[in-house]
Amino acid sequence: MSNGQWYPPEWPERIRALAAGEITAVTPRRAATVMLLRDEPGGPAVHMLRRRTSMAFAAGAYAYPGGGVDPRDDDRLVGWAGPGRDVWARRLGVDPASAQAIVCAAVRETYEEAGVLLAGKTADTVVGDIGGSGDGDGDGDGDRDGWEADRAALVARELSFADFLHRRGLVLRSDLLGAWARWITPEFEPRRYDTWFFVAALPAGQRTRNASTEADRTVWIRPSEATEAYDKGELLMMPPTVATLRQLQSYGTAADALAGAAGRDLAPVLATARLEGEELVLSWPGHDEFTKRVEPAPPPQSPNGGPR
Repeated sequence: MSNGQWYPPEWPERIRALAAGEITAVTPRRAATVMLLRDEPGGPAVHMLRRRTSMAFAAGAYAYPGGGVDPRDDDRLVGWAGPGRDVWARRLGVDPASAQAIVCAAVRETYEEAGVLLAGKTADTVVGDIGGSGDGDGDGDGDRDGWEADRAALVARELSFADFLHRRGLVLRSDLLGAWARWITPEFEPRRYDTWFFVAALPAGQRTRNASTEADRTVWIRPSEATEAYDKGELLMMPPTVATLRQLQSYGTAADALAGAAGRDLAPVLATARLEGEELVLSWPGHDEFTKRVEPAPPPQSPNGGPR
């Protein structure tokens, strides 16, 4: 039985075209995604969304909330709490401005797609539930004072994340995130992302919802259950998603996973392709389970059944 590995049928053709110099690799966009965890009996569950089948990239695949960096977050003064930008720069392997933008992307995308905000009025507080109707007192426990309007403005890029935090009198809680992994989309893909994966625990008093226009379903699922469904071919996923789910299985609580993030290797994982005779071999260094071997396509047939 085949598993649920996402594998676009056009990849072999694009790999050969790249090797022949017929196409040029595009520069990957910086991106961030967050594995949001909550404790349940038997171990933590992770929040996942299923990408709509109409999406141009990874249609139908299960993934975490995430998306591209907003360039405005590189050089804006962002309300900030937790480890400083220089600390994050060393951890992520980038300059401080880029580190700020990547961390902002992780927090902003989690808010945009899951309705969960890792921010508070002070460095040791976090907003309450902002997904439903509330008393409108502005402390994060309702939507009457325009939370949803602000979220929609962030999605439309009409409002920068720095301005959103300033308007709300909030600071980003970078201490609620742990950097987990870094994966770069293969060079032969037309849509490429340099993605940092983070882990975070669902803040007390907040709840997730499907706030993304890119998803048709969201679930809370234990990592072991998700990978078992992937192995059976029941859930479609990209290699980075499967790899990080397997890594999460050894942690008994969300707090354990967050603590374990500090020791994670953030060396980027980039797929490579090579030809062995006529066979195309696609592999992800350090992740042998995703290796694909693709036989050359058979020659086209003539009307009488023989090769043309």
